[in-house]
Amino acid sequence: MNKEIIKSEINVNNNRINVIRIGNKEYISLTDLARYADEDDPRYPIQTWMRNRDVIAYLGLWEKLNNENFKGVEFDTFKNEAGSNKFKISPQKWINETNAIGIISKSGNNGGTYACSDIALEFASWLSPEFKLYVIQEFERLKKNEAYQYKVDWTASRMLAKSNYHIHTNSIKENIIPKLTEKPKQYVYAEEADVLNVALFGMTAKEWRDKNPDIDGNIRDYTDLKHLLILCNLENIFVNGQKAIS
Repeated sequence: MNKEIIKSEINVNNNRINVIRIGNKEYISLTDLARYADEDDPRYPIQTWMRNRDVIAYLGLWEKLNNENFKGVEFDTFKNEAGSNKFKISPQKWINETNAIGIISKSGNNGGTYACSDIALEFASWLSPEFKLYVIQEFERLKKNEAYQYKVDWTASRMLAKSNYHIHTNSIKENIIPKLTEKPKQYVYAEEADVLNVALFGMTAKEWRDKNPDIDGNIRDYTDLKHLLILCNLENIFVNGQKAIS
C-alpha cells in the first residue's frame, strides 16, 4: 500500500490500541487487541481465532465484497480445511495466499497485525463481547475527535497538493520547456514551484531548508490545512492559465 498513513490510538480500559488510517479506511491493531487475552504472545489468540471455520467464511466474504483481486480458489482451500486439527493459519499466510486486503501484517519492531474495523471488531467480540463494546465506544470517539479529523483532512489535502504538483510539472514540461534554451531548462521546475512557495509561504524551498536543516521533507509537508487548500487552488490556476496560453 503506497497511500499515506495516519497513526493514532485509542485507550480501552487502560489498554492502548493502535489505529492507522490508510486511504479512507481505518485499521485497528489485532496485536494490541489480542493482548487482552495473552499479553506475552498476542500472536496466539489471533491464529486461534483464524482457525475457526466461521471466521474464515467471514473473512472471505469481506474480501469478496471489497477486494476484486481476492483469490477465491485459494480461499476455498482454506474454507474446506478450517476447523480441522491439522489446519494452521496465520495473518501472513492468509494475506500471501489469498491476496487479502482486510488484514495487513508487518514484521519487526514497528510491525504488527492490523485489520479493518469490520474485521477487528469481530475479533474483539470473540475475545469478549464486553471488551468489544468498549472498543466500539472508543473507536467512535476517535472518529469524532476534532484533532483526528484535522489529521485526516490535512493528509487528504496534502495528497491532493502532491497530485496537483505532478499536473503542475507536466504543464511546465508541455508549455514552458519547449520555449526555453538548454541552460534555463534545468532550473525552470524549481523556479516555477518557488513562485507559489514565495506567494504562499514568503520563502523559497531552499530558504526553508536552510532554516530547518534537521527536518526531513519540504516546506509543504509542514504547513497547515488552510495553506494546503490555497496551494491546491494556486496550482490549478497555474495549470489552467498555461492551457489557456497554449
